[in-house]
Amino acid sequence: MKKRWWALCVCFPLLAHANEQEIRLLENRFRVDPTIERAAFVIYREKPSMPVVLVRPDGTKYYAWRHPDKVSWHQESDMDIVSITDPMPGPWQAIGRVSPDNKVRVLSDLRMQVEDLPSRLYQGEAVKFTAQLMLDDKPLNLRDFIERVDLTVHFTEFIEDPESLNPDQRPQPKALGQFSDDGSGLDEAPNDGVFTVSLPINVMPGKYRARVTSGNGIFFRTLEQQVLVYPTPLMATFKQSQGEGEPHKLVIQSEQASIEPGSVSVHAKFTDTEGKTTVYQTTAEEDQQTITLDIPYASTPGQYKWRTTLYATDQLSGRPLVFPLPEQTFAVTDYAALEQAEAEREAREKAMMEAAEARRQKREREEARTTSLLIIGLGNLLVMLIGAATWFVLRKRKARKLAEAAQELEAPPLDSDGDDQGSELDMDRPDKND
Repeated sequence: MKKRWWALCVCFPLLAHANEQEIRLLENRFRVDPTIERAAFVIYREKPSMPVVLVRPDGTKYYAWRHPDKVSWHQESDMDIVSITDPMPGPWQAIGRVSPDNKVRVLSDLRMQVEDLPSRLYQGEAVKFTAQLMLDDKPLNLRDFIERVDLTVHFTEFIEDPESLNPDQRPQPKALGQFSDDGSGLDEAPNDGVFTVSLPINVMPGKYRARVTSGNGIFFRTLEQQVLVYPTPLMATFKQSQGEGEPHKLVIQSEQASIEPGSVSVHAKFTDTEGKTTVYQTTAEEDQQTITLDIPYASTPGQYKWRTTLYATDQLSGRPLVFPLPEQTFAVTDYAALEQAEAEREAREKAMMEAAEARRQKREREEARTTSLLIIGLGNLLVMLIGAATWFVLRKRKARKLAEAAQELEAPPLDSDGDDQGSELDMDRPDKND
C-alpha cells in the first residue's frame, strides 16, 4: 500500500490547470494540450512487463531510470505513473507492452487541503489529524491515485533563521506519524480521499515547525505551521500492593492550570501471567483533579502488563485530549519460593564458607609443617656447621700443643748462668779433620 501511495505523490505536483481529462491511447499515442502546465500520465501495461518509454513530440525519450528532474516516475508490475511539469504540447507516444484498454488521465488544479494543528499541544498526547486531496475545489476520489499517496507529518525544532547555521548544526525533522486512507485506526472510510493519522506528540516540550511531506517531497510545504508543545498535564502512577487482599492502585493526577476539573477519565487494560486481559475504567467526579483506580490483587506469581489511555479536556480551549501511555509491567512475587530460594542461597554460601575455611586450615597446617621442617633442617645444618668448626679449632689447638711439646724435647738444658753449654763443648771439640 505504501508503495502505491508514493506513486500518487509523484503524480500530484505535475497535474495542472483544467478539470480531469481522460485521453484514450490511439496506437499508444496521446496528445497534450498547450494549456496544460502539469500532467500525470497513468499507463497500464501487460503484467508483467518492463516500464514503457515515453517519447516527446520532438523525439526525446524518457526512461524510468533516466529522465530530467522535472519528471517523476513510479513503476509497478503493470503500471507506470509519470508526472511531468510543463509537458511539451503535441503528440506523445508510450512504447512498450501497453494494455489495449488504456487511457491517460490528465489532472489539473490539484492541491492538498490540510486542517490546522492545535497551536497548543501537550507532550505525550495523540491528535486526530486529517488531510484531503482536492481537484478543482472538490474532493478527489480517484482510487488509482489515492491508493498511492504517502504522506507523513514531520516536526522540526523551531529556529528563527536556520539558514544562518551550518548544515550539520541545523535541527533535523522528526517523523511523528503517517497518514492512511484504508479505514483502519482513526480513518473513517477507506479510499474516500480523506487521509487520517493519529499523531503522537512524542517530542520534548518546545516550539516546532510542523510540515506534511510526501514520500518524494512533492508536497514538502503543503502544510507548514508553528506549534507549541507543553509538558504533559497528566501523570499516572501505579502503586503495587505489598499485601495479599490489598488492591493495587492507579493514581491519575492532573494539572489544574491545564486540565478542566472533573474531565479526567481512565481506561486501563491489565494482562495477567496467562495473557488474559481485564479492563478497568473510572471517571473523575465534578471538580476532582485526582482519581484513583483500584486493581484487584493477583496472587499468582509472575509478570503482569498494563496499558492505559487517559482522557481529559483542555482548560483553555475546551479541546478533548487523549494520552495513550506506553505499556508498563510489574511482578508479583512468590514469597514462599523466595524464602526457600533465600534459604538455599544461604546454605550454599555457608557450605562455600565452610569449604573455604577447611581449605584455609589445611593450607595453614601444610605451611606450618613446611616451616617446621625448614627450621629443623636449618637447625641441623647449623649444628653440623658448629660441630665442624669446633672440631677444626680443637684439632688446630692440639696440633699446636704437640708442636710445642716436640720443640721442648729437642732443646738442650741451660746451665746455671743461663749459657748454653752445648755451644761451648762444640767450640772446644777438635774437628776430626784436624
